[in-house]
Amino acid sequence: MTSELLDCVEINPERDPAYVVIWLHGLGADGHDFEAIVPELRLPESLPIRYVFPHAPTRPVTINMGTVMRAWYDILEMDVSRKVDVDNIVASSLLLRNLIQHELDAGMPSEKILLAGFSQGGAIVLHTALRYEKPLAGLLALSTYLPTVDSLGSERNDANGKIPIMMAHGQHDPMIPIVNAENTREALIHLNYTVQWHAYPMEHQVCMEEIQAIRAWMLSIMQSHP
Repeated sequence: MTSELLDCVEINPERDPAYVVIWLHGLGADGHDFEAIVPELRLPESLPIRYVFPHAPTRPVTINMGTVMRAWYDILEMDVSRKVDVDNIVASSLLLRNLIQHELDAGMPSEKILLAGFSQGGAIVLHTALRYEKPLAGLLALSTYLPTVDSLGSERNDANGKIPIMMAHGQHDPMIPIVNAENTREALIHLNYTVQWHAYPMEHQVCMEEIQAIRAWMLSIMQSHP
């Protein structure tokens, strides 16, 4: 197992953090992509949070004619629900685990680490959190689905069987059709996970109403377990 630690954009509070949020970007973006969401969340200063926005590795992306870009895994076909690059999903999951371990080594309990991700980044946090052997604070999956959902039943870890999950998706998403996210949601519910679900009249993006819902969801987790 590699111990590689990804380069990250970090936003630290003025005092010791009560929680850490590790937030993964989507295909072709980088760690700066969601940096601007932090002030938009308007979380209270009384709740000090450390944000970690890692940069994905660069790799050729098949559907983009092999162009090298930041990607958590390759996209092999336009139909995202078909052929899946499982090897690189697993490799990126290990990179995320290294970031989690880095926070654990710094003294943050796993129960105070929340994973978030958009699109490809959301797929990696879904894959990782539900298989992770220590309880995590929550799982935020935006405009995404779980490509490895078929193996989750045998690979899941009960440590996160009750993890708070929020999924949100655009009803007009041309990149990842909402049906893919709905299928993931139903598979998770079938495995007895509780999923808070939001759908918005948008494409492959984030809207202000969604940010407000994320804020409420994060507060419900963090204020109930200060």
